[in-house]
Amino acid sequence: MGQKKEEILEELRSIFLNKTFDALLPPLIYAVSNSIFGLFPAVLLAVAAALFNFSRRIIKKENWKYSLAGLIGVVFASSLAYLSNNASNYFIPALTSSTLFLLASIISIIIGRPLAAWASHLSRGWPLEWFWRNDIKPAYREVTIFWALYFALRLTIQLNLFFSEAVLNLAWINIILGWPTITIVLVISYLYGTWRLNNLGGPGVDEFKDGKEPPWDGQSRGF
Repeated sequence: MGQKKEEILEELRSIFLNKTFDALLPPLIYAVSNSIFGLFPAVLLAVAAALFNFSRRIIKKENWKYSLAGLIGVVFASSLAYLSNNASNYFIPALTSSTLFLLASIISIIIGRPLAAWASHLSRGWPLEWFWRNDIKPAYREVTIFWALYFALRLTIQLNLFFSEAVLNLAWINIILGWPTITIVLVISYLYGTWRLNNLGGPGVDEFKDGKEPPWDGQSRGF
């Protein structure tokens, strides 16, 4: 049990290390500032928060690429809100992201190339041919269905708050259904996925690469 816990923590660290703070701070500052001071100060403070995160990474000589992407995203979202004079429009990129991930999940399931498999391939570099095996792919298809349900729920809630112009509630929902919930989704995906791979009885990645014949030990770590 302790080994599995450490394994999960290691997987999460590789994905989220230093990212959560950068992602959560600007939208929360924006929403709170908008409710107190109005739109223009909220825009300035959100951009300032994102710029602070980016500058801090540079000064500490940490990985700054994610913070730069966050800064660009905040500037774009703030511009949408300011130019339209509608505070809710700050969250249009978040709505777009949910929509695209939902569509990508659904389409990937329909064409038989599940999104979870692509995500694993891109992050781990495992051969694509392994993912498409009949004794491997069902695990990734089922996890992708789980992702689609999550994104559908997130988008439904976001749209309801967006059209209600509940800016502060929308900010909190984006935070709660962002990295914190995604972390839970990924933990569940990892636990279920590794269990399902073993249940399917297919070869592990290394066994596949080495061309080993069955019986296989299966994929003991990683999904």
